[in-house]
Amino acid sequence: MMAVILAVFLTVAGCAHTEAEHKETDFSEREDAVWQRILESSGQDQQVDTFSHELCVIYGGEAGPDSQVEAEAAAVFSLDSQKVVLQKNAMERLYPASMTKVLTALVAIRYGNLSDVVTVGEEAVITEAGASLCKINPGDTLTLEQLLYGLMLPSGNDAGAAIAVHISGSIEAFSDLMNAEAHRLGATDTHFTNPHGLHDENHYTTAYDLYLIFQEALKEPVFRSLIGAPSYTARYTDPDGNPKEQTWKNSNKYINGDVAMPEGLLAIGGKTGTTNAAGSCLIMGSLDQEQHEYISIIMKSANRNQLYDEMTNIIQKVVN
Repeated sequence: MMAVILAVFLTVAGCAHTEAEHKETDFSEREDAVWQRILESSGQDQQVDTFSHELCVIYGGEAGPDSQVEAEAAAVFSLDSQKVVLQKNAMERLYPASMTKVLTALVAIRYGNLSDVVTVGEEAVITEAGASLCKINPGDTLTLEQLLYGLMLPSGNDAGAAIAVHISGSIEAFSDLMNAEAHRLGATDTHFTNPHGLHDENHYTTAYDLYLIFQEALKEPVFRSLIGAPSYTARYTDPDGNPKEQTWKNSNKYINGDVAMPEGLLAIGGKTGTTNAAGSCLIMGSLDQEQHEYISIIMKSANRNQLYDEMTNIIQKVVN
């Protein structure tokens, strides 16, 4: 297993460094350091085969009590007992929409510096109809931390693009980094082509892989702060150095107060996602009265109202 994982990393890393030869010199040292950290983290000194005692495992063909779930896929995982509370089609490859941004945030937190000052480039100009934006513009100057709030609360695709270029020099190189990180976590049915989740037929994951990525992201206190914030006010400068201010509201209705959590559960936070191809999606972290944590996922629900109804139904199972 170790040899296979290393082979995957070396193949991906090789592609990334080939691209790096054509990048601006400013990114070469950062990219080399990032890839070195990934390769080191996959070494023999770090246990790779941890699924049997640290993670929930879904065995092929296993069915859960999914009769009340109309969405294409759904799952609830206990982080404390490593039990699969519920699952439906958790291993099916589906489009994640903006749930992609969980991995974008994790990579940025682990391989970037929150205090970095980022000047937004043309990559942040996204004209696709219906794309969610945090409304930053080329020439605006923000910190990486501010961009992460713009990424996770209003689900800014423009923030995702700016983060990607800042960390890796291009959308393509950052996507390679995301895929390498996902595979390092065991999310081998995941392939991302961008940092935001706008539709691409080659951009996909599974509910189980999202669980693997989200549980890793929850290990980062900064990530918990991002997903648990009802709102955030960013103060930054425009291209002429003039002050700008925006307040972003969390798109997660459990966090912004539009939908109540089931009695006995507290919302840690999560990430929404919506495209025509992906449907309405949500990944959530929850906490019960005994301080046990859970991850729940809905993929390809018919609409947002059904999404929250079904999410409430499945997370209630952890307290019933």
